[in-house]
Amino acid sequence: MPAFDSMWTDLLEVGRYPATGGYRRFAWNDAEMTLREWFRGEADRRGMSVEEDRNGNLWAWWMPPGWLGDPRDAFVTGSHLDSVPDGGAYDGPLGVVSAFAAVDLVRARGIVPARPVAVTAFSDEEGARFGVACIGSQLSTGALAPERALRLRDTDGVTLAEALRGHGRDPRALGADPRLAERVGVYVELHVEQGRALDLVARPLAIASSIWPHGRWLFSFTGQANHAGATRLADRRDPMLAFASTVQTARGAAALHDAVATFGKVAILPNGTNAIASQVRAWLDARAADEDTLTALVAEITEQARRHAGGDGIGLDVEAESVTPIVEFPGDTRQRLQTALGHLGDIPVQPTAAGHDAGILSALVPTAMLFVRNPTGISHSPEEFAELDDCRHGARALADVMADWIG
Repeated sequence: MPAFDSMWTDLLEVGRYPATGGYRRFAWNDAEMTLREWFRGEADRRGMSVEEDRNGNLWAWWMPPGWLGDPRDAFVTGSHLDSVPDGGAYDGPLGVVSAFAAVDLVRARGIVPARPVAVTAFSDEEGARFGVACIGSQLSTGALAPERALRLRDTDGVTLAEALRGHGRDPRALGADPRLAERVGVYVELHVEQGRALDLVARPLAIASSIWPHGRWLFSFTGQANHAGATRLADRRDPMLAFASTVQTARGAAALHDAVATFGKVAILPNGTNAIASQVRAWLDARAADEDTLTALVAEITEQARRHAGGDGIGLDVEAESVTPIVEFPGDTRQRLQTALGHLGDIPVQPTAAGHDAGILSALVPTAMLFVRNPTGISHSPEEFAELDDCRHGARALADVMADWIG
């Protein structure tokens, strides 16, 4: 599959950080802007018109011959181009590269689309820069208010509004897309597997059944800055102690609830080696198989955090930055994928604990997901990996689904 291989090679060095080998492709930074130009170039090579919508999401359109007016009931596929800090090569870009490759394969079969086809790249799916995941799709579906989004700041204090203006976009344009439900007939997202289920059953491909409910909560522990050497232990109000105890609490609570909870991002003030911290801001990522369990898990972690903080005279504020309910992918849509891929034999159907744009869009349009085997199970890391043959297999499977939908 030469087109897939060449596209993949073109992307490998964009945004790679030499010290770690991981990628730093954050929303509206230089690397992500380069990827946006790459997207436009691939669309142009295929004669597909490119649209950047009001929320920065990219759409490359393949229209049926003689189609008049706006797209309607389209087959849409793609993913995102941004990464987590020092993320892997596959999370996001694999879905976009596979989407363009699927268009090539369907055209090579001589199939003329009876409905529009779009390849998409949704903006800021990971939320690595501004702290909220799936900003592009959340804005488009109305799940995220534009006034809140524009106030979001990165670690340098730059707001999303300022970042948009810096790249010639109009922040006032952000908001729900009233055309979304009419234009999209189905959205099928191909993604590298995040976990190792497929390797354990020796299968290269899976269909998603659901996405676990998940969210991000900001825990702000406030104490008193002081001298690390001259301040007696008895006189300290050190928020690091309550924070550290809360990290341990979260791990234990997650195990009891058969869920996951992670403090993966921390900001400390004043962040000096010889200074007692005045504040610790820590972000909790929590996920569970159902919403009741997730609610109970976060409530337990919060209650214990308040106990730890109170014992040390520390203030605590907890804010839910984003909470996404469980997504059950429609059974009829899932069955259609299984039928279209029936010639490949038995394809596992499995849930995922990772969030995706497909989950956000499911509130308005039918959605589905395909997973490509990750033999190590590692994701959000430079060690993320998928065999090239499995990636090609995924692109061919996506082409089969596309052909079934548009023929």
